[in-house]
Amino acid sequence: MSYALRRIAGALATLFTLATLTFFLLRLAPGGPFDADQVWPVEIQAHIARQYELDRPVAVQFAHWMREAAQGNLQESFQYIGKPVREVISESLPTSALLGGCALGFAILIGIPLGCLAAWNKNSAGDLITVAFFVTAVSLPSYLLASLLILAFSFGLGWFPPALWEGPSSMVLPIAALALRPLAIIGQLTRSSMLEVMGADYIRTAYGKGLSRGVIIFKHALKNSLIPVLTVLGPLASNLITGSFLIEMIFQIPGMGKYFVQAVLNRDYPLVMGVTLIYGIILITSNIGVDLSYAWVDPRIRLGEQ
Repeated sequence: MSYALRRIAGALATLFTLATLTFFLLRLAPGGPFDADQVWPVEIQAHIARQYELDRPVAVQFAHWMREAAQGNLQESFQYIGKPVREVISESLPTSALLGGCALGFAILIGIPLGCLAAWNKNSAGDLITVAFFVTAVSLPSYLLASLLILAFSFGLGWFPPALWEGPSSMVLPIAALALRPLAIIGQLTRSSMLEVMGADYIRTAYGKGLSRGVIIFKHALKNSLIPVLTVLGPLASNLITGSFLIEMIFQIPGMGKYFVQAVLNRDYPLVMGVTLIYGIILITSNIGVDLSYAWVDPRIRLGEQ
């Protein structure tokens, strides 16, 4: 409990630092939220700045934003007039979370067994093919893979729609494009960790007791080999939810990444701040969850803490 409380305190400090840097860097960037091709009259510019409190000192604007954010008010979007940032996020976050969650689940369900099978059949033809697949998948950019999947399975075979997010069939290609690289990372780590664990003394003891190879791998070796995989699951989970900008743009998915890109281009300060804050919370929560799960996977961590 004390460890969890320390991590939560550190998370709050990290969120404050993230919000501070984002707020002031946005103000330092060239251009403004209401710049347009035509030159606005001075009176209109002053009225707009006064209405959105952009005429106040930056430090005062930041203090006001922090006070409102602490109360759960992320203000209204500059781009979507009259629409609160909370509403934009509540409409788009579930889609991004579903896309990222399905991609992560697919990567875990395929990557861990594939890594185990590769370690089980070390130096065999299947192991070499699996390793080559992992290396290729890690090196292949997601936007290129998405384009190839659309060409092959939408325009070529006609199995899946090329875009939109309107049902299970339209979810297959974006999830596959987003999940392939995490799948390869998880598979590589599982294979490497499994090979290391298989050389431990207690594994040799299990062999000496006459246990079958499947029982040794999946009951004794797999759990202890999951520590490296858990280490990357936090960043992977947050990246899949928050880093799917290109996939959402390519497949025209109405997720949070689409709004974030548009908000940055249009200098929509409240929306950029709100989305960045949500992204930070997702990343920090994922990392804390991974840290707390270490003790469940490996009891030696609990003993070391004691």
